[in-house]
Amino acid sequence: METLGPRARDWAAQMHATYPSAAPDALARLATMRSTQVSAAAGMLAATTGAYAPLVEYTFVAWVQAALVLRVAAAHGVDPTDPERAIDLLVLLRLHSSRESARAALDAAVGEHGGGLLRAHPLEGIWRLATPLAARVGGWAALRTAARLLPGAAILVAALTDAAATDLLAARAIAYYRKL
Repeated sequence: METLGPRARDWAAQMHATYPSAAPDALARLATMRSTQVSAAAGMLAATTGAYAPLVEYTFVAWVQAALVLRVAAAHGVDPTDPERAIDLLVLLRLHSSRESARAALDAAVGEHGGGLLRAHPLEGIWRLATPLAARVGGWAALRTAARLLPGAAILVAALTDAAATDLLAARAIAYYRKL
């Protein structure tokens, strides 16, 4: 949040200055187009990294998607630097099903005033944040199996699925921030 939030705020300010009559949804679509392209490229790149592909892909695509959500928030006049955006991210990325679950996971990871469970009991804090990610690993196992049968398929599938996932995330974020 400390890095992506201010960047999203600055991006929104620049877009509002460049396109003063643009509606929030138009700016969100602009952010979506760019993020979808970058996600596809990240997926293609990750598919070429062999055994490290799931880690590389998830890291790059999660970064792009987090930046996208914060840009959509900023485009709709919501402060992207507010700590509540971390909860929004966990819910919009579908890592947690509710704001309450996301808040509990963040509280467990950072604890009160930043000391937290992550420091006192690192495994529990990490477990609460990372457990929802475990289901995504199965998709990469299936993709690797398919790639053995059809060389080059992994690159195409990774690009298409990451772009589609980013596009779906953008739709959820736009709908969410439009209501705030």
